[in-house]
Amino acid sequence: MRRKPLARFVNKENLKIRKLNKLVADAIKNDESITQTLWEVNTEELTIGQRMADKVASFGWSWRFIIMFGIGMLLWITMNAVLLMNKWFDPYPFILLNLVLSCLAAIQAPIIMMSQNRKEEKDRKRAENDYMVNLKAETQIRNMDKKINILVVEQMKKMFKLQEGQITLLNEIKKVLKK
Repeated sequence: MRRKPLARFVNKENLKIRKLNKLVADAIKNDESITQTLWEVNTEELTIGQRMADKVASFGWSWRFIIMFGIGMLLWITMNAVLLMNKWFDPYPFILLNLVLSCLAAIQAPIIMMSQNRKEEKDRKRAENDYMVNLKAETQIRNMDKKINILVVEQMKKMFKLQEGQITLLNEIKKVLKK
């Protein structure tokens, strides 16, 4: 039962890699820059809810939020325990405060997760872009290496022919000198 979802996932990833490889191969074949085919990582297409989630996540993970939250809790506890001695609206175990904190966590966690999922998607696209650039660079380096090897072999052939000519010339000079 577990093999089917895993097989689908592996096939999906293989398809993605094949697409990336094809994009790189096409860019090399057409002698194009790979940057023309990179996948865009846009932030302009966000909905209002997504932008709000990003703002809540950036604020919710900041020192400003932690300090403000700590001050708010201290004020709540101080007001209930000291200032309103006989008129408590949330007596000592602070059940209302616990309810507020639970509700805040229940709302804040999914919003932060939405923002993190979107950031993960951006990071995945950036990683795929890096993969395409690296793959093209590797392919071009291999091609250049082959060309350099061919040039070196041709140059060595020319040098050997030149050397053979020089040896022949030296042998002729040697014969002339012996006479």
